[in-house]
Amino acid sequence: MASLYTHKDSNIRKTWFLITGFFILTMFLGWFLSYYFNAPGILVIAIAISIFMSVGSYWWSDKMVIAMTRAKPVPDEGRFEEIHNIIENLAITAGLPKPKLYVLEERAPNAFATGRNPEHAVVAVTTGLLEILDRPELEGVLAHEMSHIGNRDMLVSTVVVVLAGVIIYATDILFRSMLWGGVGGRNNDSRAGGVIMIVGLVAMILAPILATILKLAVSRKREFLADASGALLTRYPEGLASALEKISQDPTKMRFANNATAHLFFENPFKADKRGAQDKEVGKFAKLFMTHPPVQERVKALKEM
Repeated sequence: MASLYTHKDSNIRKTWFLITGFFILTMFLGWFLSYYFNAPGILVIAIAISIFMSVGSYWWSDKMVIAMTRAKPVPDEGRFEEIHNIIENLAITAGLPKPKLYVLEERAPNAFATGRNPEHAVVAVTTGLLEILDRPELEGVLAHEMSHIGNRDMLVSTVVVVLAGVIIYATDILFRSMLWGGVGGRNNDSRAGGVIMIVGLVAMILAPILATILKLAVSRKREFLADASGALLTRYPEGLASALEKISQDPTKMRFANNATAHLFFENPFKADKRGAQDKEVGKFAKLFMTHPPVQERVKALKEM
């Protein structure tokens, strides 16, 4: 029988299954490049570049995201006193330090969490979110964001970004080599070399697409996991489900969202027309390229709990 715990365990297993797939794809591509160029050092360079870029963005993630979204610190008095009380109670319940609170002057209802660890975590909400949600719904959304912190989702997403970066860098090196005649390639003039060239072309085309699909799949599973963990934290899945329905129906677009931060938000900030979105069926192919699971699936999972 499905429960809060089985949903959470299932999402954890699926996340690590997807990451394992990432590792296998990376190792296969690394082997192919090493064979084609007869130079294992190329893969080491690609890995080093990806790690350097990703670790930097991970370490300063809170400052970078705050600057990009133009969020401001939330005072602990006046109209923001209630949200401070809610987040403090949730932090105590979850056994986490209270994160820094920020607010975005946005009419679109949304929220996000970021930070390299619980001690440097940030939770931000829009003014629109505070206006349309009641307390149980707001608790549900904040519990979801606290769960991202507790589940170390920034670390998981950084690992995924590193792996995706390695794949993209590696295929770019392969493409440039083939474009300029395959300099340094092995067996280029033999029949086997022709077969390897065809395999390389297929890998070059499919690997970045597959890496993107895997990266987005991990993002969707972490959203499901945060929903389940948040429901465990509040013991009231209906509050989070109700918040999802309200937010998805609001047609207001966010002004300061961009592709670099879209996956961090509670709900996709780019949806052109959110009204009635939870009632629309999303095709399987379209779902592959979504940063968030369809709202109707998240609501259904919460109501089943």
